[in-house]
Amino acid sequence: MFGALAALVLSLAASASALAPHHSAQLRRHNARGTNVTFAPRSTSYKLVDEFSGQNFFDGWDFFTDADPTHGLVNFVDGDAAKKLAYVQSDNTIVLAVDDSDGVPVGGKRNSIRISSKKSWTRGLFVADIFAMPHGCGVWPAYWSLGNGADWPNAGEIDIIEGVNTNTKNQVTLHSGPGCTLDKAAHALADVLGTSCASSNGDNAGCAYQQTQNTSFGHGFNMQAGGVFAHTLEADGISVWFFDRDAIPADVASKQPDPASWGTPTAYFPNTQCDIMSHFLAQNLIFDITVCGDWAGSAYSQSGCPATCNDAVANSSNFNLAQWKISSVRVYQ
Repeated sequence: MFGALAALVLSLAASASALAPHHSAQLRRHNARGTNVTFAPRSTSYKLVDEFSGQNFFDGWDFFTDADPTHGLVNFVDGDAAKKLAYVQSDNTIVLAVDDSDGVPVGGKRNSIRISSKKSWTRGLFVADIFAMPHGCGVWPAYWSLGNGADWPNAGEIDIIEGVNTNTKNQVTLHSGPGCTLDKAAHALADVLGTSCASSNGDNAGCAYQQTQNTSFGHGFNMQAGGVFAHTLEADGISVWFFDRDAIPADVASKQPDPASWGTPTAYFPNTQCDIMSHFLAQNLIFDITVCGDWAGSAYSQSGCPATCNDAVANSSNFNLAQWKISSVRVYQ
């Protein structure tokens, strides 16, 4: 597999330049901190309960085909239309992609993929090993989880990986119903962007962190063959860790993860000012790629991208790197 992965990295280097509602947006930085609220290691010994990998990966996922709630210029597809965009390579790498064929007009829609896990989990540790993520002008990928979509945002949304256009730093965001706030004193490695997790159709910022590494999103992430994003959803808080490919803990590789040994989380949302279990109900995992839409479209002109986002949709070469390449997703409890 690694030989194929190395070829992927070289190919990317040669090619690169430079729900229910899903509502993240760019936010203003908020750096106010008080006395630190630090991550408290759990004594729980996590055991593997679900693994999504290899040739049977898609058995555990449903394809979403409704209109994009974020108003992206995409048609989410399934069935025969999805077979060339969602598949497993011979080396067991899972691919999710945007259609990069010619013939889409300016302002038209491209076929794309959004999948949601058939199962949902009320708590646990979730470990996603990813080789590459989509990026490019107009491209908006996300790996996230969602409670009952019909009750958004009250059942909660956790955005683990998200960014748009030419972003190089990942954003981690929570969306909730009223009464949930990120404690300003929470101690994490990433920078706090906003502290109000409560969201609505008119205010969808959520509470969020932005990672500091240029390897956490887009081109930089892909050039190192990706890495691992792990997060816990527990009564005492939601914690997120990011590990570069060359820094993945041995306990993750051996499927015996021990978050207590991982140190300060990348992003940390303690339960001190948010009752996690009442705001984040049983969550389904989701991968998707949309184009333009509420965030990528509105941020397009500030991203160093040419012309307009509508123009970008018509440029098939703009989507050559609009692909997720996933090794596995594992769930522990």
